[in-house]
Amino acid sequence: MITTCGSVLRSFARALTGPRAEPVLMFVEGAAGEGKSHLLQELADLPDAPEPARRWWRCGAGGGPSEEDGHRPEATLWLVDDVHRADEDELRRLRGVLEGLGPGSAAAVAYRPEEIPVPGLPLGGTPMTYPGRLTVLTNRLAPWDEERVRRAAEESLGGGGCTAEAVTRLHERTGGVPRVVVDLLAMVREQWPAFTGTAAEVDAAGVPPRLAELVLSRTHAVPPEHRPVVWAAAVLDGPAGRDELAAVSGLGAGTGTGALLRALEGAALAELGEGRYGFAVPLAASAVRATLPGPVRQDLHRRAANVLSRRQPVDWAAVAGHHRAAGEGHRWLRAVERAAESAEASGRHEQAITLLERTLALPGLPPQARARLAPLLARNAVTGLRSDQTVEVLAQIVQDAALPPAVRGELRLDLGLMLCNQMGRSHEGWQVLEVAAGELRDVRSVLAARAMAALVTPYWPGVSVDVHRGWLIQAVAAADDSGDAAMRTAVLANHVGLAMSCADPEAWELVEQLPVQSTDPACLRQAARGLCNAADSAVWLGFYERGADLLAAGRDLSARSGAPYTEHSAMGTRLLQQWWTGRWLGLDKRCEDFVAATADMPFIASDAYVVRGLLAVAQGDWGEARSWLSQQGTFGTEKLPVPLGAAAAGAVIRLALARQEVTAAAEHARAAWKVVADKGVWPWAAELAPWAVEALARAGDGAGAHTMVRNFAQGLGRRDAPAARAALVWSRAVLTETEAEASASAEGRRSGLLEAAALYGEAAAAYGELPRPYSQALTTEGAARCAIAADTEGAPDAEGASSGPVPDAEAASRPAPAPEEDSILPVLAELEACAQRFTDLGAVWDAARARALLRTRQPVRRGRPPGRPSHADQLSPREEEVAQLAVSGLTNREIAATLHLSPRTVEQHIAGAMRKTGALSRRDLAHRLDATP
Repeated sequence: MITTCGSVLRSFARALTGPRAEPVLMFVEGAAGEGKSHLLQELADLPDAPEPARRWWRCGAGGGPSEEDGHRPEATLWLVDDVHRADEDELRRLRGVLEGLGPGSAAAVAYRPEEIPVPGLPLGGTPMTYPGRLTVLTNRLAPWDEERVRRAAEESLGGGGCTAEAVTRLHERTGGVPRVVVDLLAMVREQWPAFTGTAAEVDAAGVPPRLAELVLSRTHAVPPEHRPVVWAAAVLDGPAGRDELAAVSGLGAGTGTGALLRALEGAALAELGEGRYGFAVPLAASAVRATLPGPVRQDLHRRAANVLSRRQPVDWAAVAGHHRAAGEGHRWLRAVERAAESAEASGRHEQAITLLERTLALPGLPPQARARLAPLLARNAVTGLRSDQTVEVLAQIVQDAALPPAVRGELRLDLGLMLCNQMGRSHEGWQVLEVAAGELRDVRSVLAARAMAALVTPYWPGVSVDVHRGWLIQAVAAADDSGDAAMRTAVLANHVGLAMSCADPEAWELVEQLPVQSTDPACLRQAARGLCNAADSAVWLGFYERGADLLAAGRDLSARSGAPYTEHSAMGTRLLQQWWTGRWLGLDKRCEDFVAATADMPFIASDAYVVRGLLAVAQGDWGEARSWLSQQGTFGTEKLPVPLGAAAAGAVIRLALARQEVTAAAEHARAAWKVVADKGVWPWAAELAPWAVEALARAGDGAGAHTMVRNFAQGLGRRDAPAARAALVWSRAVLTETEAEASASAEGRRSGLLEAAALYGEAAAAYGELPRPYSQALTTEGAARCAIAADTEGAPDAEGASSGPVPDAEAASRPAPAPEEDSILPVLAELEACAQRFTDLGAVWDAARARALLRTRQPVRRGRPPGRPSHADQLSPREEEVAQLAVSGLTNREIAATLHLSPRTVEQHIAGAMRKTGALSRRDLAHRLDATP
């Protein structure tokens, strides 16, 4: 429980090693429970002290040595505990023993400094004569820090229950006193497995019996007329000044000071800081409060509320708690309101939400109080981060017919915003917002404009962009009528998001109109939201540098104006921007950290889920990819914002195609395409279109694929949407390639493949300009694939006829004779560079596929002996490639499809890799590959 200082142990070891060793006396000073007895036991276990030389002496327990025992000739280790309990006779005998310590002897004397009769003199008021050669040390034990409490909690509760919240609360309530920590952990462990690691559960565990007995006995030892000062400290439950304790106790200044002195002398209270007093272990206050009669306790709480309301700044939440405990309902609710307003003004939205949720959930709350507090909860919840409980509380409150219509409309508005933005229940939220707009139209124009502005936001599925534009017209008019600058900014922020999403020409001009220099905090919060809306939409369009600038400005303004929800949304946009621009190093961990940080509200991290899934696809970790793309089951993917849902669908379709599940891929493509088409924001089709077109074309639905490409092109028109324009060219390349492969004639196949290669090259160039290195590499690979296939179509076989595609790359590694071999060399060089680009990004699956394609036309290396190269016990390049894909989670069939091999060949390569590395399983193979230099 206590780790002894190494120097202390060494001093004692030296004292016991021979007749010339100098004697040592160490005073061990520590409050109750800080580990004095444990330290004595560690000293007793020193290997240099022979067993008969150890002498234990527990003061106050009777017995003990005589004075003559201090003059023993042999080396002796004296271990004296509880000196604070010694009477005068014991202290006299102890002084005699210590004064007679000879060479090779040592003594450790432990005591509680708060309980010794004469402060600062553990051996009593009679002076002691220390021998000249005696070394005297003092070891003051200290409470555990939070890290040591965390280790104790891990040992007791295991990793699952040892949350940061629980550890912080354990440290706070126990003061770090080791014995109390251990006892409280034992009580917490009794809640297992129900214990989930919250601070409330730690509080609910109660007070350890040993601590309760100690503090109550010390309180009882205080004279009855002085005990109210201890009661006052228990009710205040924290460091308090002398005058505050006197006022709360009701004793008055003079009597209160005397009472405080008696309490300090008896260790019932302790000085916690300069002029601040309370319990050394905060948890002890609960034990004292529990013994107070109700009327006495209520009077103490009433006086505590009055005292705390005079502190600056006022902790209104604490004042509210005291008013409620005193039975002063009206004052309690007013203090709750002021506490929430204060928290909101300083940006502490979560604190306000927690307080208001608890208050509004109580039965029998007066309607007037509910009408005042509920809008406060809603306003904080929309601005900050909230929980499911907030939504449920508001959903119940809006059903209250006694609420004034304006209040009910305001609550319904905030409820709709929460359902859409934080809970992912957009269909339900949209309906609630429409009702709110109607309710507020005639009673509060400002809030009506706010509801209409929310209906301008285009991200949610199920409503056409034309409907959003209709609401925009109404929102602008309502905001202008209201004359409210913050509301006009709110409407402008949503107008910016709508215009930028649709790539309207006016979008950039609207961004410039955001009042980022306003002195009104409400305007600044809305301007921050507008900047982040613009940044998100710009990133989806492909304006990555401009989007990054807007994002930085929006995040900075969000932090300065106190808008945590906007700040979190911006973090998701940043992950998307890093994915597209190839900043993949550490991106998987950044996504996982974001998901973990928002575990209570996973919808906020939907961007992180999708980006993590896209990374898993590229890395060949397909099992993980499915899990991340489906949001790990936290909420349905159909609830995702339209552009994010389209991107996730594109990745799922790509996985299905890689697994040759063509029918499933086509069904998924049609469903996802309908969502985008119904919305009508065509730039959002960019991450879906190439894969959806390929799925339909390979499923034999050429007409459907052509319709997709045509609708995509018509929807984009001449809009400035670089990512979507590159995706449109990519989609045309895919369609041309699949149609060429289906051509009946060799010449038709060759010309179609060359046309597809040109389109892929055009798309690659467009992605290179953005820049989007991964998409550029994928389209470069497509261009090379088509060029190689066209070259194969044009190469004569032994009979002079055109040869078809080679089914297996192992056979294709023997190049067919081609008089025009030099013409394909630039393509192969580009493909090799493309494979390296995949490798640099960390796209294991793509790199393996590109290298497999490269090997189908790799020129024969001059000077190499005929036949296969020998790799002895080293993995061949192909074995290493197959092994890497195998340990990433791909099945043999999936590896075969990726590398153009037969499943039997893949099986042989994996067996060879396991034999050469000594691996016993695929999981073991992963460890062996990691260990290979």
